[in-house]
Amino acid sequence: MRHAGWLAGAALMVAVLSACSEPGQSTSSDPSTAESGAARGGATATSTIDRVLERGVLRVGTTGDWQPMTYLDPETDEYQGYYVDIVRDLAADMGVEIEWVRTTWQDLVAGIAADRYDIATGASYNMGRMRQGAFTAPIAVVGTVPLTLAENADRFRSWDDINQEGVRVAATLGTTQDQQAQAFFPNAELVRPDSGARDYQEVLAGRADVSITSNIEAGTLAERFDNLVIIPVEARATLPNGMIVDRGDVEWLNYVNGWITMKEYAGYFDEKAAEYGLSF
Repeated sequence: MRHAGWLAGAALMVAVLSACSEPGQSTSSDPSTAESGAARGGATATSTIDRVLERGVLRVGTTGDWQPMTYLDPETDEYQGYYVDIVRDLAADMGVEIEWVRTTWQDLVAGIAADRYDIATGASYNMGRMRQGAFTAPIAVVGTVPLTLAENADRFRSWDDINQEGVRVAATLGTTQDQQAQAFFPNAELVRPDSGARDYQEVLAGRADVSITSNIEAGTLAERFDNLVIIPVEARATLPNGMIVDRGDVEWLNYVNGWITMKEYAGYFDEKAAEYGLSF
């Protein structure tokens, strides 16, 4: 799957970057004047670790619309998927229960800052998200691919075929693909469905000609919908993918990264990826 050395290096890098002082933040070594991320705004200066253990509940923010990573089964009303299993096992190892908090891609990181949940399930690294939250060490790698209706397969054979006037390209608002669509397709018309809708649904409904999503989800969608196909092009913008926590809570970030590192060396992520037919 991934090299353990890369994982350990990424975990260290994330921790060091998150520990750096921000403009206007105290750098004093005097505990009476130093301000932790958890203490900003007058909150008690305790780490998320302590608060989770005290309440006995880990609050997890997830979109529940990204198969096979996080998916809310409408029949059982239960979450399932690669990241869902991972945070369940994190909570089990902490000896706490899970409280699921449904969110949207647009509000995924904002929910951390607003203290709606303690950790968010996986998302691709990008600069906008890193300004608001801290990514854990990566536990997946994803690229972007386009989807279209089977009847349009001959129309789109390359990325350039998509970047044309009159072509409608859908990307879910707030996702990494939303940003990519604006950069990849300056000549096309962008369709940006908000929370409660997804990009591929715009294609199925005839409101878009192409949608872009992760290569992970695209395979699942092509299997689920007979009339939806992956355009045969090389994936673009391959990015690391990890969970998200409060950028000011270095203790919590280091705790989660330590757990990830232990699981990595035990082969846990390889086994979990294989369970869902994934390869990183």
